Amino acid sequence: MNKKQLVALADKYGAHNYKPLDIVLERGEGVWVYDIDGNKYLDCLSAYSALNQGHVHPKILATFLEQAKKLTLTSRAFRNDQLPLLYKDLCDLTGYEMAIIMNSGSEAVETALKISRKWGYQTKGIEKNKAEIIVADGNFHGRTISIISFSTEPLYRDDFGPYTPGFKIAKYGNLDSIISLINENTAAIMLEPIQGEAGVIIPPEGYLKAVSNVCKEENILFIADEIQTGLGRTGELFACDHEKVKPDVVIIGKALSGGFYPVSAVLSSASVMSLFTPGEHGSTFGGNPLGAAVARTALRVLVEDNMIENAAILGEYFGDQLAEIPSLKIKEVRSRGLLIGVELKREAGNARKYCEILREKGILAKETHDTTIRFAPPLIIDKGTIDWALERIRDTLL
Repeated sequence: MNKKQLVALADKYGAHNYKPLDIVLERGEGVWVYDIDGNKYLDCLSAYSALNQGHVHPKILATFLEQAKKLTLTSRAFRNDQLPLLYKDLCDLTGYEMAIIMNSGSEAVETALKISRKWGYQTKGIEKNKAEIIVADGNFHGRTISIISFSTEPLYRDDFGPYTPGFKIAKYGNLDSIISLINENTAAIMLEPIQGEAGVIIPPEGYLKAVSNVCKEENILFIADEIQTGLGRTGELFACDHEKVKPDVVIIGKALSGGFYPVSAVLSSASVMSLFTPGEHGSTFGGNPLGAAVARTALRVLVEDNMIENAAILGEYFGDQLAEIPSLKIKEVRSRGLLIGVELKREAGNARKYCEILREKGILAKETHDTTIRFAPPLIIDKGTIDWALERIRDTLL
């Protein structure tokens, strides 16, 4: 079938819950993807950072195929030989004591919310059903009912109420705003170290460290949602590492499986994670042997192939070069590692039209919040490819 026919099928039979660029992809390799007409594109979205290791990484593919031939699913009613090894690999790499494995990022966020509430009741002594969790405006933690209940984006909230109670919203990047909301019922503070969906919003230097200190002083759990920023995207294993902050709870997903399979995880101390008892929380597919095997290799190549270091070095170069474009259309460039947002001035028009122009030039990027173009290529990208992209980005934005 051709592109027009496939788009028509999707529009007819599929829910219209996304507005993708009209390109139909059929193959990917490394940083490149190819459409059904054979056109080649540089992927500068990486499936919202799920493809940090690049498309169809050969070592992850080999693991996927090998495990798929042996055992794919047991449910958690029985043990399998891959999940314990993934637990250990995660804890060895991150320094946390325990992990729980889920599938999607939203599931992992819900998991973190549940364990932090239980910690609030059983460890901190908050009165039953009174626990509160502080979040930040502009957040994006997923789209489940509980998560959209504390979103400040009308698109995610409108017509989906009633909303789950127990959340308070602070101003992102403002420590005083957080402090003003803390009371005896505060169980946790949950933040994105960098707000990706909001337009790559980076908080003031020292903000995460200050929040972490307040949590320690007030006996509150600090939860970092590193689903998009974690696993090397910002040039450190976690974005919190830039401030040498170790949150009490870390949420990861996306690149945890290198784009092959939905795998997410919540990491914490034994004192927190051991509060879960059998039957309280779980997932039929969470921790399945196929996903666990894939995640183990995805973590290994991230380290062995020096992808985190590459993100730091080439991310700085890419961001600096974008910031030097002498364009009256650009308001600001925000970057950390290979997570980059180019915010356009309002008079320049909607960012989507520039993404469509870039597509015609062989670059796939995606707008966020109307005025920002996000550039987040796989962490395996090289300088020559970045230079190739920069030439086309400059031509588009000048």
